[in-house]
This record gives sequence, structure tokens and C-alpha cells, in this order.
Amino acid sequence: MLDVDVIRKNPEAIRGMLLNRNYTEETLEQFLKVDGEWRSKVEESNQLKRRRNQVAEQIPKLKDEEKRRTIAEMKDVANRIAELDERVAQLDEARNDIVLNIPNIPDPTVPIGRSSADNIVVREGCIRPAFDFTPKDHIAIGEELDIIDFKRGAKVAGSGFYVLKGDGARLERAMINFMLDLHRTQGYQEIFPPVVVNRAAVIGTGQYPKMREDMYWCERDDLWLNPTAEVPLTNLLQDEILEKEQLPIYLTAYLPSFRREAGRHAEMRGIIRVHEFNKVELVKFVLPETNYAELETLTDDAEAVFRLLGIPYRVLLLCTGDLGFASAKTYDIEAHAPGTQLWLECSSCSCFTDFQARRARVKFRREPHLKSEFVHTLNGSGVALPRTMVGILENYQNRDGSISIPEVLRPYMQGQELIE
Repeated sequence: MLDVDVIRKNPEAIRGMLLNRNYTEETLEQFLKVDGEWRSKVEESNQLKRRRNQVAEQIPKLKDEEKRRTIAEMKDVANRIAELDERVAQLDEARNDIVLNIPNIPDPTVPIGRSSADNIVVREGCIRPAFDFTPKDHIAIGEELDIIDFKRGAKVAGSGFYVLKGDGARLERAMINFMLDLHRTQGYQEIFPPVVVNRAAVIGTGQYPKMREDMYWCERDDLWLNPTAEVPLTNLLQDEILEKEQLPIYLTAYLPSFRREAGRHAEMRGIIRVHEFNKVELVKFVLPETNYAELETLTDDAEAVFRLLGIPYRVLLLCTGDLGFASAKTYDIEAHAPGTQLWLECSSCSCFTDFQARRARVKFRREPHLKSEFVHTLNGSGVALPRTMVGILENYQNRDGSISIPEVLRPYMQGQELIE
């Protein structure tokens, strides 16, 4: 979340930021109203406390009626202070709830735009294959090879779920192991965290309350199915103060992720937009002065997946109107799917500055005698598997209907070269 002082001292800058990010000004107006009353009540309480302290020193020197009158007056003052402090606590809680709904401030290098149409293509990688036949989409490929079963997925879980079978399941497992091994060589420590997370965790990374309707909630235990492994990874360090020498910290994890995709799953057929999907995640905790340099290397680490798999891809710099709630700057990596004839977002690499760390209270200390500061966090998908699977099936398809397995995955599939 943003520092309250930043909002208080720069309300017009925050107003402009909200407009650039397609947010209304309503939340800011609520903040200014509540914060104004909070400051007024705090000032009144402080004045009364100073007066009480001054009078307390004088009371022993007073006599008889004047002393009784002053003591009675101070009781009234004490009651008023109690009323004010109770109201201050209520306003403080209300203000904190409001701040949780104000998005991060974009970095100045982020282009101003209204939608994904205003995103900027930064670069492209890998050459698109030249087919001497009309390429099929992954739905036809998956069904003809009997490696994706949409009907049985819907049978056991409902719309938006699917089943991988045989070589489809093996290919998915191969991709997970390949990515984890790759990221380990890039310097990330592998973690296997819980699939469920508590409310503090989803608040810490910014999914709650903004995205609460898009998450699966286990009401009885007040636990949430993780929408991305970013949530448990980032919150591993919740409420901790690190030493400068411990930074940077790089973590990677594989987890199944869950999103309702409320009202959106019908937009896409196949496995492009689903409710449950596997993903390998990358998370960084870094010094503030290195944050954007770390974003470039994080993005390159995620790009390496596509380079090694040989999937044509492009990198986009997101505009303000398409930026995620907690992000200050994001690069999206999209894979090209020739059968579907779409660019599919497979990874988002973001720098959150101190936005998440402030919510999760993750700090570091430059020197033992210095005041602690908030770390900066970064996160990237390294990468989401369903759309990467689409990229492999559609780019590696052959005229006879078989799929060539990318060379880097063959060791994970006992040397198998084709799915046929």
C-alpha cells in the first residue's frame, strides 16, 4: 500500500495517477475526508493531553475549592480524551481500509494509456515457424492426440477445468521440472509452499480486497486457494527485518493456482483461460536502489524459458491503464500461437517498489544502528503452463498431426521426440 504521508501531501498527483490508471477519484475523496477528521481529532487530543499534564503539576499547589474544581475539570478532560482516542482508533482503521484500495504509483517510464491497445512492444524473440500446411489450434490437436480432455474435466469440476492425459500430462510435468531446474541455475532458491494462504497473505501482496471476487475462499477456515505462488512466496518474510547482506533474495516455486475468472472464462475456448492452472513463479526481495535493474534481469530470466523452448514470443511494456493493481512497472511476455492466431500472455514480470512490503511489513536494516526500511519486491511468472502448452502444441505441430517435443524437454520425457 502507499505511504499515508505520500497521499496526504500529494493529493492532486494521486488524483492524476488514479485517472491514468482508469480508477475513479472516490477512494481518494474518502481518504481525504477520513484523514482530515483523523488529524483534527489527534490534534485536539494532543492539546488536551498537554493541558492535562500541565495542570497535573499545578494541582498539588492548589487549595480547597479551586483544587476540587480543577480536579473535576480534569475528569471532564480525561473523558473527552478517551472519546477522542476511541474515535481516532476508528478513523485509523477506516483509513487503513481505504488505503488498501488505492493502487501503486506507476514509474515515470510507464507509458500513459487507457487499455492494452496502448501497450508498447519492446522486443520479439525466436523465429515463427513456416508451415506448408494450415496449422491447427490446440483444441483440435489435443483432442485428436487424446492428450487433453475437456468433457471429463467439466464432468468432475465444471466449466473452465480440463484434464491432461498420457503424453499431455507428461509434457506438463516435463515443463514444470525444466523450469524449476532452469531457475535454480539462474540463482533462485526452490520453495514448495502451501497451496492455501490466509487473509494476511492475500492482503500482503495486494490481491485482497481488490481481487477478492476472483479468488476461491474456504469460508469455514478463512483460507484462500492461492491465485499465484507469488502470494505464499512473498509472505514467507512477512513481519521480518532482514540485514542488508541478506539481499537480494531470489525464490522460485511451482504450485497449482486458482482463479474464478468471474465472467471471463467464456471468452476463450480450450485451455487459454481456465480456473485452475499450473505455474512456476519467480519472486525477488531487493534493495530499493536496485529495483528496476532487477526487473530487467527478472524479465530476462522468464524470457529464457521461451528462448530455450523455441516458442516465438514478444515482450510488452504495459501502459498505466493495463497495469496490475500493485505494480509500478510491468513487462508482459506473450507467446505466439499460430493455430489460435493469437498472442497469449504467459508471464507478467513486475516491480512493486515497497507497495507489497509495506502491506506485508517486510523490512531490512542497512546498518545495525540505522532505522529499518521497506524492501522492494518483484514477481514474475516463469511461466504459466496452459498457454505455454498451447505455444508448444501449435508451434511444434507437424503435417501428420504429431507434435515434436522441444529438445530441452526430451530428457524429462525419457528421450521421447514425438507425441503421436
